[in-house]
Amino acid sequence: MKIIVPVKRVIDYNVKPRVKADGTGVDLANVKMSMNPFDEIAVEEAIRLKEKGVATEIVAVSVGPAKAQETLRTALAMGADRAILVQTDDEVEPLAVAKILKAIADEEAPGLVILGKQAIDDDSNQTGQMLAALMGRPQGTFASKVEVEGASVSVTREVDGGLETVKLAMPAIVTTDLRLNEPRYASLPNIMKAKSKPLANKAPADYGVDTAPRLKTLKVTELPVRSAGIKVADVDALVAKLKEMGVAQ
Repeated sequence: MKIIVPVKRVIDYNVKPRVKADGTGVDLANVKMSMNPFDEIAVEEAIRLKEKGVATEIVAVSVGPAKAQETLRTALAMGADRAILVQTDDEVEPLAVAKILKAIADEEAPGLVILGKQAIDDDSNQTGQMLAALMGRPQGTFASKVEVEGASVSVTREVDGGLETVKLAMPAIVTTDLRLNEPRYASLPNIMKAKSKPLANKAPADYGVDTAPRLKTLKVTELPVRSAGIKVADVDALVAKLKEMGVAQ
């Protein structure tokens, strides 16, 4: 079975984003970039399935600028077999990404597409669901456990009331949550091997996808600074304080 794992290049999760002075977006100049953490979990899960003998090949895919090759090389160093970069300097929206992934899946015929439930830059949480709709395939979102059983996959997913387990006929789409696994670090030998693994360079036009944005960002602003809280001695003092603030009667 083949597994496709889409990965996205985002601002490193340890970096505090800076808003541009004109409010048109987030400043990416001289900022450390890395793989989206949820996508790292997806790559790790695909590797574990391969180590169990369930999967035979892992294809990492990224849609973005030329520098996204670095993100793909990280996936290759972790254990992916080959990679595809769909290169564009446009800010690609989830629907366009889903259309590109569908076209790639149509060519590659994977048993599973495993991707992060959301990217930490736009927090859209849409691509996996859109891909499942476009492909007409079953989906298991927010996965905290994935088990392949013959021609089906059981996905334990996190829901508001606790955990829900769904059984999907493959091919299927799975989006990963934080508690699914702990991604491995790429070893130095594997980092060196990743340099010689195949990485195909494509364009959105190769898949007949128009990446022109359908949404317009009007303004990006910093979060307002939160004022410090206060401590009260007991419940009576809390009620008195709430009345003073006009919150309680």
